[in-house]
Amino acid sequence: MKKKTFVLVIIAMVAVSFSSMAQRVDRTNFKAGVHFGVPFGDISDFSNFELGLDLGYHWGVSELIDAGIATGFMNAFINNDTVDFGPVEVQGDFPNIQYVPVAGAFRLYPTYDFKLGADIGYAVGINDGNSGGFYVRPMVGANVSTNTEINISYVKVSDDYDFSMAALGILFLF
Repeated sequence: MKKKTFVLVIIAMVAVSFSSMAQRVDRTNFKAGVHFGVPFGDISDFSNFELGLDLGYHWGVSELIDAGIATGFMNAFINNDTVDFGPVEVQGDFPNIQYVPVAGAFRLYPTYDFKLGADIGYAVGINDGNSGGFYVRPMVGANVSTNTEINISYVKVSDDYDFSMAALGILFLF
């Protein structure tokens, strides 16, 4: 009887051990952070840098995939009040170029600390004369700690002009 009890206790301990190791990683969380961007394409004629706020909520779909929503604020600072359009120079008070993206987010986790993904949606133009457009932001990220992530991304807004930039960001997970 003692042997059977001892064997059953060992089997129960092994089963509990394996079940605790096989538990699903839940990455459901709220994310907030900032990014700094360097514009290129058409926008680089008007701006030298961009600063933005990133907000999102992700749900763990599986151990390797997250899906969620993303928004924030992007502001490309205009570098001067004179813009050259070929041989014509225009002077005026030009506003900063601003967008609020509204997007779906997708992340793939090859490892726990490394991620690939994209935000895809629409960027709403905020400043006058800015109609907004299709928004895509592929990114690569890495966890610095359990609640901090750094990422590198490419941002593209298909508007009347080419709003493209490379960005470096930091996100905090809650």
